[in-house]
Amino acid sequence: MEQNIGEFLRSRRARIQPEDVGLVGYGRRRVPGLRREELAQLAGVSVDYYVRLEQGRSPTVSEAVLDSIGRALRLDETERTHLRNLVRPAPRTRRTPAAQRVRPEIQRLLAMLDRVPAFVLGRRATVLAWNPLANAIYGFAALPPADRNMARFVFRDPAAVEFYPRWDTVAAETVGFLHLEAGKHPDDPQLAALVGELSVNSDRFRTLWARQDVHDKSHGPKVISHPTVGLLDLTYESFAPPGDTEQLLITYLAEANSPTEERLRLLASWHAEQQVDPARQDA
Repeated sequence: MEQNIGEFLRSRRARIQPEDVGLVGYGRRRVPGLRREELAQLAGVSVDYYVRLEQGRSPTVSEAVLDSIGRALRLDETERTHLRNLVRPAPRTRRTPAAQRVRPEIQRLLAMLDRVPAFVLGRRATVLAWNPLANAIYGFAALPPADRNMARFVFRDPAAVEFYPRWDTVAAETVGFLHLEAGKHPDDPQLAALVGELSVNSDRFRTLWARQDVHDKSHGPKVISHPTVGLLDLTYESFAPPGDTEQLLITYLAEANSPTEERLRLLASWHAEQQVDPARQDA
């Protein structure tokens, strides 16, 4: 899927007003934010050079220039990584990406985390494996393999809006994660198909996708309204298993001695009575 460096840079320029960076605005502005020549001035590069970069006509860009542009646009680390991926895309291949597998050691780790909901997220926000408590929250095991995808759940399942009391935040973060994935893997046909599917079926997805925001799923709050036990006020932490940067082990944590911790205990007990399969991975 083609990721347009110009769209990303223009969206970042639009966030910054000249007066925000010590410039005096002049003339009538057809678009919000910084003009190209203003951004070039702030980054210390020629206007022509920056225009060629924004148009994707600069095949070699130094790290120093990228850093200067990142500072001028006030990019955070995730956005800087995305910019580098767009400027220096991974080599294209005609091969279909291989199916992702979760190592047996990670499967055993999931099973041992009996008090913490945990699952493995792969490329395209696909859920690859889970433990019983994560299954009790999301019901992964009951879903067809194609539906074990966080983006599809957020934008295509009507229950998601009630399941996530902060649905707007979750939706924006999910799209930002897919944008980051698209920058890493611009020729992934399955990711392109997923983005196309969600764009056709969700006005909100199309609007968020056009914003060009990126989001790295590292840590943060996660509030869930579970139909069985009620409100779960959690935080999530994610870890890349050693040797595989394309997977994330995601854990949900509850504050000690909190109502959420007690609700997770109740949920674990209820789920055990249902005799649902333990953590597993489907081909």
